[in-house]
Amino acid sequence: MINGITSVTSGYTGGQTLNPTYYQVVSGETGHAEAVRVEFNPSIISLEDVLDIFWALHNPTTLNRQGADIGPQYRSAIFYLDQAQKKIAEASIKKVAKLWSDPVVTKLEPLEQFYPAEPEHQNYFARNPQAAYCQVIINPKLEKLRQKFSERLLP
Repeated sequence: MINGITSVTSGYTGGQTLNPTYYQVVSGETGHAEAVRVEFNPSIISLEDVLDIFWALHNPTTLNRQGADIGPQYRSAIFYLDQAQKKIAEASIKKVAKLWSDPVVTKLEPLEQFYPAEPEHQNYFARNPQAAYCQVIINPKLEKLRQKFSERLLP
């Protein structure tokens, strides 16, 4: 959907359980966060631009919460691959913090292991566009994406 994004994978990272399942992660006891691995072509879109899109669609001020989902598995976090990515993410957090009246609670964590989610969690919106979650949560985010970043969308 976004020019330069080559792959998006739903999954889990940042915890201690090996090969966690969805139900283990949502229990809040594995230490993992529900996460999305975003792969991109840096000659088309920079990490800074990817993070700008993330901030436009994500509330970074709610500790261990995203919408109605509550628990450490819903923490706001950026998992970086190396020190260069960490430095870019730190600068991005400082920049976005000026836009919010509440403190930004997004944590930076090194990516140690990413576990892809089960097949039923991949491309969820494309497979379930009429589901209540898609209608209430995802559709408004997609509309915001289209409005704010129309020039970045693939035709």
